[in-house]
Amino acid sequence: MELLSSTKSFGGWLKRYRHESLSVKGEMTFAIYLPPQAETQKVPVLYWLSGLTCTDENFTQKAGAFRKAAELGLAIVCPDTSPRGTEYPGEHESYDFGSGAGFYVNATVAPYSSTYHMYDYVVQELPHLIEANFPVTEKRSISGHSMGGHGALICALKNPGKYQSVSAFAPIANPTNCPWGEKAFTGYLGDDKASWNEWDATLLVEKASERLHLLIDQGEADNFLEEQLKPDALLEACEKADHPITLRRQLGYDHSYFFIASFIDDHLEHHAKALN
Repeated sequence: MELLSSTKSFGGWLKRYRHESLSVKGEMTFAIYLPPQAETQKVPVLYWLSGLTCTDENFTQKAGAFRKAAELGLAIVCPDTSPRGTEYPGEHESYDFGSGAGFYVNATVAPYSSTYHMYDYVVQELPHLIEANFPVTEKRSISGHSMGGHGALICALKNPGKYQSVSAFAPIANPTNCPWGEKAFTGYLGDDKASWNEWDATLLVEKASERLHLLIDQGEADNFLEEQLKPDALLEACEKADHPITLRRQLGYDHSYFFIASFIDDHLEHHAKALN
């Protein structure tokens, strides 16, 4: 790993690294916040998955999470949202597909199938790297925003026992049934819509073997609420399957990091309770 920067914050350290990834066959960048407790003991980890157009820096610069993370003794790991350095035809032409929009799936359609394996990177490779190189325990939780909220939900639902808790801000909850998801899944997974189902939280809930509580915050003034996010579909699926969910509808809040910063402490406390 190559250390890119190191910044002290609330007694802990925010560090950015670059490393060679086997999952995406190229360099990846991630950030890790190590709370002050990590100086003397191993600490649990929250993985944060960001949304469309983002990198690891959106959360670290805008969420205002480090004061509470330092108080709770919680490390936070923020990966990038897609592979970088590839130049596939059309990869950089739109904000909702290609670079910055990996959707946390394992692509099966060429040329993306050779590098766009963000699911494997987040679930397997990155935790292995973090646990081998930093003072952290093997206890993990996961959260995210929008596309990253979708990623957090599917990672937890597809991997019983791997995460102690999961939460999401304004997740793309039913991607097989919204324009963002349909575009991404067609490009990464192909035209066989049956293959899409394993990457949709709303459809995964029914067969989930672990009843991990889903904590979701959704702004009621979110411009993407009705067309793209569809939290009611997830809520209905959870109620039908008797899967525990708390969907908090926040009046007046939009899709921005102002929304995330307003409620991030609640999510960190939710995860710290499970991790400890």
